Amino acid sequence: MSTDHPARWWHLLDDGRMQCDLCPRDCKLHAGQRGLCFVRQRVGDAMVLSTYGRSSGFCIDPIEKKPLNHFLPGSSVFSFGTAGCNLACKFCQNWDISKSREMDRLMDQASPAQIAQVAHDTGCASVAFTYNDPVIFAEYAMDTADACHALGVKTVAVTAGYIHAEPRREFFAKMDAANIDLKAFTENFYFQQTGAHLAPVLETLAYVHHETDCWLELTTLLIPGLNDSDAELQALSGWVARELGPDVPLHFSAFHPDYKLSDIAGTPTATLQRARRIARDHGLHHVYTGNVHDPEGGTTFCSGCGAALIVRDWHEILQYELTPEGRCPHCATALAGRFARQAPSGRGRRRVPVRVAMA
Repeated sequence: MSTDHPARWWHLLDDGRMQCDLCPRDCKLHAGQRGLCFVRQRVGDAMVLSTYGRSSGFCIDPIEKKPLNHFLPGSSVFSFGTAGCNLACKFCQNWDISKSREMDRLMDQASPAQIAQVAHDTGCASVAFTYNDPVIFAEYAMDTADACHALGVKTVAVTAGYIHAEPRREFFAKMDAANIDLKAFTENFYFQQTGAHLAPVLETLAYVHHETDCWLELTTLLIPGLNDSDAELQALSGWVARELGPDVPLHFSAFHPDYKLSDIAGTPTATLQRARRIARDHGLHHVYTGNVHDPEGGTTFCSGCGAALIVRDWHEILQYELTPEGRCPHCATALAGRFARQAPSGRGRRRVPVRVAMA
């Protein structure tokens, strides 16, 4: 399979350069140059996506690993990514994939139709575009989403949400659920630690929640001393409550030393629990802690009577008490999210590598 695929969202400038219109970086390219993401390249007077049909690997995961706690809980998701990224996070937890400049890391090849078929045949309820940001391989992800929907398989985007308005509309129209990183709540953090800006991410969050049918959950990776102050957590939680509402799930995840921030200690569980308390004090109903053992922080509670509806140990569901209609059996309050009519019987915490054979 050829991996150079026509890319969308670009235009030629008066000075002869080509501007990529996919994300707010607005990379301006001379002939042969690649954008910061590395995978979108100018070839002559056109742009190509150089990773179409190629993946860094395929795995079957529990949906809770994305993390999504209110989208088909306990189901299996067929996960894959490519290479590259349009952010430059110093703390990247998947840096070997997202920062890769080596196309030979992309050992697995598969067409959108093949991915959809394997996901369907292995009993996965959804396919997740993850590991690196699917925004940069949007054409591949969108074509795969079409193939998935044709077989009744849902689609999930795990993304930083750094994307311009026009591609954002087209991309999220094809996603059934998304977990979007809200990496911090200061422009200084975004600029210094990711090389990006906060405002476009907030625009994406508001757009997805208010203007699409895509189910939305948020994740903030808390890094000691960088984005975990009470003041910042108050500001972040207040914005989510005010602009997105109390039912959008918010995940606070633990950082572990990696990539360019290997000198910072991992996030204490107590920091995640403090963040959770602050967010709940702002009226958010569903706030979770991630990458740690914290039973309360992994449990989904009814927003009406407070009953424990879905009890988790990390990514494994220990108790599930929703009705087939997605309501609390004690008070009949509807739980925000997308739920199957049958109780889950998933694979638990196991990640299962999969090979997709070329036709």
